[in-house]
Amino acid sequence: MGKPEKLSESLEDYLEAIFHLVAKNGVARARDIAERLKVNRSSVTGALQALAKKGLVDYEPYEVITLTRHGEAVAIEIVRRHEILQDFLENFLSIDAVEADEAACRLEHAISPRILERLTEFLEFIKDCPRGGAKWIAGLGFRCEPGDPENCRRCVATCVDDVEKTESDAASHGRAKPESKRRGEAGKHLKDGRGPPH
Repeated sequence: MGKPEKLSESLEDYLEAIFHLVAKNGVARARDIAERLKVNRSSVTGALQALAKKGLVDYEPYEVITLTRHGEAVAIEIVRRHEILQDFLENFLSIDAVEADEAACRLEHAISPRILERLTEFLEFIKDCPRGGAKWIAGLGFRCEPGDPENCRRCVATCVDDVEKTESDAASHGRAKPESKRRGEAGKHLKDGRGPPH
């Protein structure tokens, strides 16, 4: 089986719209698709014919539209790209929801799978890393003062304190402290500005 055919941005938008309409209503109708995408009905008809020819939708004129299994799988991937990009723009860069949604809609067509996966890994790191996490997401972690090592030491010390508090809270609630000895040793080196042990 060869590489799947690349869809145009327009057809991806139609597939994404159909996915959301089916999720909400169980089926999609041409008029609903036209309204959602702000296009005329004749454009919808042409797109539906193209998607049906590619085996992505079940479509007959004047009937409801549903996704085929293959169409649903492709649509899920398109929606996933959109959601990751919108999450990044809205929750990490503090772009308002409307602008983030519009930008994600444009970006989702251009981003490669490798870049999307690296972005996903980065977002997970920021959410989990004590130097990022909620402080970054709240807009408190965007910048450091350049050339101020004392500011860096304070930031790292606060990070280590946060990790130790989390471990302490976990221990008091009977949960394991993963790698606490190793992390504690790294924390000691980070606190005094020497960096991690080699």
